[in-house]
Amino acid sequence: QVQLVESGGGLVQAGGSLRLSCAASGRTFSNGAMGWFRQAPGKEREFVATIKWSGGYTAYADSVKGRFTISRDNAKNTGYLQMNSLKPEDTAVYYCAAGRYVDSRPVGYDYWGQGTQVTVSS
Repeated sequence: QVQLVESGGGLVQAGGSLRLSCAASGRTFSNGAMGWFRQAPGKEREFVATIKWSGGYTAYADSVKGRFTISRDNAKNTGYLQMNSLKPEDTAVYYCAAGRYVDSRPVGYDYWGQGTQVTVSS
C-alpha cells in the first residue's frame, strides 16, 4: 500500500515562502509522476504542479508559474513544492498525489496524501 505524507504547511505573511514536502512509502517511485493540488473552502480541488519522477518534465498552473517550483529527490522518495511570493489567494489545503503519468486532473492520480494547510495572511 502506498502512503503519501505531506508536511511543511503553516501560516505565512503575503510575500513569504514555504516549502512543502511529500514523503512516499510503500514503493519506489522511479517512474510515474507526482502532482500537487490545492483546495480552498467552497472550491474544487485545483491543479498546482506536476513532475515526472524520472525528471525532465514539469508543468505548472498559470496562477503559480514563476512563483512555485516542484522538485523531487528519488533517493529519498520525496517530492517538494517550493512556494515563493505567496499571496492570500494561495490559501488552501495542499495535497500531493502520485500516479503513472503527469496529469493536471485529479483523476489522473492513484494515491493521495492527507493534505497540509497553507494560510497566507495579507
